[in-house]
Amino acid sequence: MIRLATIEEAAALTRLSIASKRHWRYPEHYYDIFKKELAITPDYIEKNTVFVFEQKKTLIGFYSVVILEQDLETALITIEKGSWLDHMFIAPQFIGRGIGRQLFAHLKSWCGSSGVKTIRLLADPNAQGFYEKMGCRYIEEYPSTIAKRTTPLLELTIPEQD
Repeated sequence: MIRLATIEEAAALTRLSIASKRHWRYPEHYYDIFKKELAITPDYIEKNTVFVFEQKKTLIGFYSVVILEQDLETALITIEKGSWLDHMFIAPQFIGRGIGRQLFAHLKSWCGSSGVKTIRLLADPNAQGFYEKMGCRYIEEYPSTIAKRTTPLLELTIPEQD
């Protein structure tokens, strides 16, 4: 079942995102940065759109969409205003079982019904192939918050709904 997240699930979603990121076996010092970037707070859930995939009352995965009303300037990059897939994570033991495809199909449907025509994302480099299979188009590399690393910027055009 895919449903909206509740603020009470913030800590569990943070744990899930970090556990999922560990699937890629990055060097341990990366997680000092990832912990900040992957934190899901009650405030984040209130201000953004967060959907969870749940089976038998167990959180299996989630995704979140952030709508930026204006460009966001960071130390390294400018993130353009618009709709962004901010997070999509699956619990490690469920990776490769089609949950990501189901969440992505839900994302496309939600975007279509919400009037979102284009959604962008800064993907984990290891997940780029998945997003391209889902219909995303590679645009360019962006600097990462981790030195000597980049992250791919991808974009999905949402088909018109009848």
